[in-house]
Formats: sequence, structure tokens, C-alpha cells
Amino acid sequence: MNIPQCSFPRVVIIGGGFAGISFAKKLRNKKLQVVLLDKHNYHNFQPLMYQVATGGLEPDSIAYPIRKVVQEYEDFYFRLADVKEINTDKKKVIADIGELKYDYLVIATGSKTNFFGNKEMERNAMAMKTIPQSLNIRSLILENFEQALLTNDINERHSLMNFVLVGGGPTGVELAGALAEMKKAILPKDYPDLDIRKMEINLIQSGDRILNTMSENASEKAEKFLIDLGVEVWKNVRVTSYDGKVVMTNSDLSFEAATVIWTAGVQGALVAGLDGHALVERADRIKVNAFNQVEGYDSIFAIGDIALMSSEEYPQGHPMMAQPAMQQGRHLAENIVRLVNKKEMKPFEYKDKGSMATIGRNKAVVDLPKFQFSGVFAWFVWMFVHLFSLIGFKNKAVVFLNWVYNYIRFDREARLIIRPYKKKKIESFVSDEI
Repeated sequence: MNIPQCSFPRVVIIGGGFAGISFAKKLRNKKLQVVLLDKHNYHNFQPLMYQVATGGLEPDSIAYPIRKVVQEYEDFYFRLADVKEINTDKKKVIADIGELKYDYLVIATGSKTNFFGNKEMERNAMAMKTIPQSLNIRSLILENFEQALLTNDINERHSLMNFVLVGGGPTGVELAGALAEMKKAILPKDYPDLDIRKMEINLIQSGDRILNTMSENASEKAEKFLIDLGVEVWKNVRVTSYDGKVVMTNSDLSFEAATVIWTAGVQGALVAGLDGHALVERADRIKVNAFNQVEGYDSIFAIGDIALMSSEEYPQGHPMMAQPAMQQGRHLAENIVRLVNKKEMKPFEYKDKGSMATIGRNKAVVDLPKFQFSGVFAWFVWMFVHLFSLIGFKNKAVVFLNWVYNYIRFDREARLIIRPYKKKKIESFVSDEI
């Protein structure tokens, strides 16, 4: 990988997400050689990907070059690499670009979409965990309406204008709200020769309430906001199959839909090489102790979504969200410095700063440790927190200006099919007609 030898201990980080970047920034100029490996050369702000998928933001406004984050750090190296395996005996990382020895290894690979073993759903539904996936969804949404204009088949048109979102967590709720606002204010002007009123947005949740990680009050408010926007919310319904045309559930409900977006769960993005006793199979997460050390290893650590730190308060580990990842990253950086200086490490304590979700224009729910509120004020709080959390002044400015413009004009400028995306199920409609 062409990393020079150094007298300082070498810390290798796998992953440039919230956890990895927070960890790296805290190690700036700390008499350590730091090497960051990632499959992408940018950090992706995942909480706003749904706005890319619905044309509210361009992808480069929620992504930031990793090299720009670390360009002024001494003895810091970034390599574009896909890590394949960890050789724990020889203390080295094996990637597609070569091998690299480490003194300390930090696994911050984050999470990926969890289809819970449903291969048919994995094959036919859309996921939204990366920027390319968000762009695929954006293209598919717009292509559906272009195709709906061309067909005289009522059933096909209905399917093309029917959207099924599986999973009532923050991503599913926010995406449903964004689609509903497109239906209300944007699509009727773009497609005046289509009856946009027949567009359906179905949000399916397997539990008895949406946003089930938030308070009951937040769940009730969010559901009311969605219903007011015209979203059909289906609770206690579990999707069992989707063949590309029809969504089947464990009830009598079924949906003919050309687009199904899966937001029902995530699992850890594991790297091969760790002993099985350190892994939690059901979630593909890595067991760590209170210092984020991987069980059974002194020099290997895991932070963020991939790490499962059990405690009395969090027996299943911390929520797979940005805040725990960032806090663990910063805390571990301090502990690594202590470890190098032969000082005792301090256990991690998660400070819950609350959670929030937006359901569209002037509608959001916020749960803080001591307060719960919703509506317009919650919406402004949501915007401020997300704007502040973006990396880079330019990204903050671009997103802010986009939001102001979209709010005043009630518009979404990025309705562009840059990379056409045709799913087999849509092509099959055409071939059937022929």
C-alpha cells in the first residue's frame, strides 16, 4: 500500500463513516501513524440520503472527500481499498490493493441493509444505504412516471404509481413524507397529463407502531402527519415476498407495485478473519467490552454500528445510529492515546442526546432526554441539527440554500435521471404487452 515505516505505533482504521471519521479527527497529530481505509473516497451523511432519493438534494451536497478531512494531519494516510480479511495472527489487514501491518486495528465498517434472509426481497426490492442506491431510487421513481405516461394499461399504470416502503423507522417515515410532498406539490406540475391523485404511498410496519425506537407520543404524531399527507400506514403487517410485481404479506393484504423500497433493518458489515466467539450471528455485529476492545483481542477494536457493547441499559448494544458511533469514535481515540502512553483506559458511557425524524414541510417529531415536542418548532430543530452535523462549510451552505429555495418555491430541483435505472420487473411489463 506504499505506507512508509514509522517509529510511531501504526493505527489502521477500516471505514470512513461517522465512527471512523470521528475517531480519525481525534487522533490528529498525536504521535501515531494513522492509516484510514475505505471503499469510497468520501464520507457519506446517511441521514439525508432520502432527500437525494426524492430529488431534494444533489449527492455531492451530503458527501465530503475523506482526503480533505485529513489533508493537514501529520503522518496520516488514506487509501481507497476494499478490505477482504483480517489476519489476526500476523496483525495485518488484507485488501484488494495489498496488505498492511498494524499495531492497533479499529473496525468501523458500519452497517448494511438486512433483508433477514429473504432472498427474493433482496433481489427485487430497492435498498437505500449508499449514495448510488439513492440515485437508483431517484431514477426509478422518475422513470416510473415517464413509463406511466406511455402505457394504456390501467393496471400497469397503477403499479408504476404505487410505492411500497417496508419499515416504519426514521428512514421509512422520512422517505414516505418526502414522496407525499412530491405527490402534493411537484408531480402534478411535472405530469399534468397523469392523474397524480391515484399515486399511492404505502408504509408497512411489522410492529404495532412506527418509529418504535422513539416515544409513543412521537409515533402517534408522526403517524397522524403521514396520514394527513395521504400516506397509507399499515401496522402489524409483515412482508413475506415480492416477485417484482406483487407484494405479499402475512395478512390478506397484497400490493401491486413496481417500486418497493426496503428500510426494515440493518446488520453489521463484517470483515472476515475474526474468531466466531467475537461475533453476534443474528445481527452480524462484533462483541466488544466497555473499552470497545473486540472480545479475545488486545489490539483490535470496533466502533459504531458494527460494535455490540452490551450493558444493563443496552443489553442488545447501542442503537445503530450516528450519535453512538461518533461518541464511541471520539472516546476510543482518547483511549488509544492512553494505551500508547501506558495509562489505564476509561470505559465508554453513552450520552443519549435524543432522536428525531421529519415527516415533511413544517412537520417533525423530536425526543430529547427531558422534552418531547412536534410540529414546526421540531422541524426547525431537526434542520438545525442536521445542518450543523454536515462536514464542510460548502456542504452546509449548499444544503441550507437548497432547503430555503425548496421551502419558498415548494420545489425539488434535482429531479434528474442522470443514470437511467431499469429494473427487470418494469421491463417485463413492456415485454408482456408486446
